[in-house]
Amino acid sequence: MIFNSLDFLLFFPIVLIVYFFIPGKYRYLWLLITSYYFYMCWNPKYVILIAISTVITWFSGILLERYKESSARVRKCIVGSCFAGNIGILIFFKYFDFLLENVNFLLQRLGISVIEKPFDIILPVGISFYTFQALSYTMDVYRHGINAERNLLKYALFVSFFPQLVAGPIERSGNLLNQIKELPDKKIWNYEKISNGFVLMTWGYFQKMVIADRIAIMVDTVFSSYYMYGTFELIAAAMGFAIQIYCDFSSYSTIAIGAAQVMGFSLMENFQTPYFSRSIKEFWRRWHISLSTWFRDYLYIPLGGNRCSKTRNYINLMITFLVSGLWHGANWTYIFWGGGTWIISDYRC
Repeated sequence: MIFNSLDFLLFFPIVLIVYFFIPGKYRYLWLLITSYYFYMCWNPKYVILIAISTVITWFSGILLERYKESSARVRKCIVGSCFAGNIGILIFFKYFDFLLENVNFLLQRLGISVIEKPFDIILPVGISFYTFQALSYTMDVYRHGINAERNLLKYALFVSFFPQLVAGPIERSGNLLNQIKELPDKKIWNYEKISNGFVLMTWGYFQKMVIADRIAIMVDTVFSSYYMYGTFELIAAAMGFAIQIYCDFSSYSTIAIGAAQVMGFSLMENFQTPYFSRSIKEFWRRWHISLSTWFRDYLYIPLGGNRCSKTRNYINLMITFLVSGLWHGANWTYIFWGGGTWIISDYRC
């Protein structure tokens, strides 16, 4: 189910009607049920993956709190096992075909028989988003930033909250999970917030359906037969693509933030007019903010950030941008894009 579909336009009002009228103590259960239904509309059997990720990270949080006075080695083993399990699932479903393709390329060059593809893998929608969100919770508990959540169902809602499940923003446990825990006693009917939420959703739909989808017609037409067009048309298509990709991506975040606000939740802002940035550094701080700050807080800083030698700092930056490129897609073009972004950036924490 996607936001700009008839199914969602029927689904969301039903969710709201029940949500506003049921007792407060049952609201999180209703949102959990609807969030899992929302995800299962794409492929029911893959809901088991989000459930596995949820259980692994929830149990890891419990263990980290139980052994909070233990040695750093024990706690690091818990975090390492949690990351290995979740990243392993992500690599298998998102990068298995890419890895197999490159292994076969090397085998061909060596004159060795290639490995036949054993099965077809369909990339689970949103797996990169909810995996990163769940792993950030584990790291927050490890760093003593939050207490481990004892209620598995409330934590499951944090991982699967449907407005931001498949396209972000990637929320932090200190924000969204705390709001979920406050839900039974929270006054959710607020006319101003609800109306502002619907305004945000309307703007998101306008970005997607009026701007992005209309520009896409021109962009796709030119790029599909680029050799038939002149310099002006190619430049116009390139500029149009920049607008299209921004509005396409930003629209989903805007709709997600608006939908959550209608239900009384505040999600983090994901875009701050990035094309008005005055430097690459500023651009990355204003584009897909939830992801760039995730890489900063949970990869760049743990690697040492800029609190180290200049050489080590460049290595940390290179790793961060290469992983960021690979996160966007299983293709060498994304890896080169990440490497190129690192070279021209002056990103610092």
